[in-house]
Amino acid sequence: MTREERSWILYDVANSAFILIMVTAVMPIFFKEIAAQGLTGAQSTSIWGYAISSAALITALAAPFLGALADYKGNKLRFFTAFLLTGVASTIALTAVDTGQWLLCFFIFLAAKISWSGANIFYDSFITDVTTPERTDRISSSGYAWGYIGSTIPFIIIIIILMSAAGGVPAPIHYRAGFVITAVWWLLLSLPMLKNVRQKHYIPESDAPLKDSIRRLISGIKNAGEHKNAYLFLLGYFFYIDGVDTIISMAGAYGIDSGLSTVTLISAILAIQILAFPFAILYGRLAARFSTKRMIMIGIAIYTVITFIAFFLPEIKSPEGKTYTFWFLSFLVATSMGGIQALSRSFYSRLIPVERSAEFFGLYNIFGKFAAILGPFMMGVATQLTGNSRYGILCVLFLFFAGGVILRRVNTEL
Repeated sequence: MTREERSWILYDVANSAFILIMVTAVMPIFFKEIAAQGLTGAQSTSIWGYAISSAALITALAAPFLGALADYKGNKLRFFTAFLLTGVASTIALTAVDTGQWLLCFFIFLAAKISWSGANIFYDSFITDVTTPERTDRISSSGYAWGYIGSTIPFIIIIIILMSAAGGVPAPIHYRAGFVITAVWWLLLSLPMLKNVRQKHYIPESDAPLKDSIRRLISGIKNAGEHKNAYLFLLGYFFYIDGVDTIISMAGAYGIDSGLSTVTLISAILAIQILAFPFAILYGRLAARFSTKRMIMIGIAIYTVITFIAFFLPEIKSPEGKTYTFWFLSFLVATSMGGIQALSRSFYSRLIPVERSAEFFGLYNIFGKFAAILGPFMMGVATQLTGNSRYGILCVLFLFFAGGVILRRVNTEL
């Protein structure tokens, strides 16, 4: 691999630690057991869902404008750096949250999650600058694979800190140490990206960049037929990636509501990160043999099975049976989590004009972030109305079905 490809992949290792620790594993537990102490389980789960969906909504509204502006020479790296530093600072700021301060936690986490998502708009779009179309499946899959395995390093350190707590019950100070470790890891592993990756494809400079960017966005939407496959893909992506994101972001809270122990949840999430490494690489290689689109469809099918089984998880009476079922679900998630995300990114990158990659990845992110609103929001509402989060997880089945049906209509086999 080239220096640019390695640096780009390394940032996946950097930002994956945030999503693992701050969205999937540690932060949901901190929110439910520390920040939201005093609220019922259903209340804290629904608020957590609203936090995830609110961050997605704000990012989605800004993404197309930021993406269009970033296509001018040099802007992509400037915007990436600004969101990166804001995200690191917000993650450290979470150390100010104490027991029962769920509202403060909500807003600081919101800032951190928006910054993480914003940085990823430009990171994803850099794939057209760091590699060739023929290598995008391999590089994108490698990014997710190394991101999963690499992010286990700070995660394991944080687990050790949490388990060292007196009586096995972590206090706020143990979680705060985890937030600092996450922020430092994120920043340090981003340095090669900042040093070595540059924007190679861009549009000519403009005297009125914001006005012209808005004009270009409107023109692109009006002339969507010129890139029909790209827009059709985005519509399918909107649904199926929402299902994936919902399972990732709500799994911890759902597991707690289902009666699983914190140890089981953290152990399973760690196992997923390790197993996802070889499977993400495998998806990239199988895409070269069976086509990228077909492998994405396989990932959607596996996630549909995961969702269906998860609906029945709380009904399992035996603690051992419930734990074994959760481990089986974790294995299924590990087989496809990285593959479906990596191949979606590389598949889309070959459907768009490279000189407008940030603009189109702004749209990619707006569809992804708006999608991330729907799933957690539906799960939050269903949980709040019924008082049982299992009915929320059932809503996710619709997302995978709709996404798969639309993706089949994308004509280009890549």
